[in-house]
Amino acid sequence: MIALSINGKSYTVDAESDTPLLWVIRDTIGLTGTKYGCGIAQCGACTVHIDGVATRSCQVPVGTVGEKHITTIEALAQNGKLHPVQQAWLDLDVPQCGYCQSGMLMAAAALLKDKPKPTDADINAAMTNICRCGTYQRIRAAIHAAANNA
Repeated sequence: MIALSINGKSYTVDAESDTPLLWVIRDTIGLTGTKYGCGIAQCGACTVHIDGVATRSCQVPVGTVGEKHITTIEALAQNGKLHPVQQAWLDLDVPQCGYCQSGMLMAAAALLKDKPKPTDADINAAMTNICRCGTYQRIRAAIHAAANNA
């Protein structure tokens, strides 16, 4: 049995310690906002925050998490209020197909926590998630808008 803290709630899960955190979040806990994309930590669809750091959960063995706090897209909004990046995504119609967007939002939120007023270079360096629809210009614009409205 493995104890986890996800979105401020405690869970005890029956999983092998080498099971990827992504599958525990999705299949065991039932939080399906975190997406499977590539399984090799390249695309970023599975991005969550572990102790506030944007992390690709498909390559994190659940047994290595310990007492760290995990935040998924389901908890990005707080007290019924969207996170500034979520609001900016809506305001600027960022997603097309939307599949990668939960990971993009989590990466953007972590970026803004560390750099509240990022430059284009900061955004380019931090936002390494892959969007097959190519909405990168709108993603960059939304991050700047969220920074201005935070």
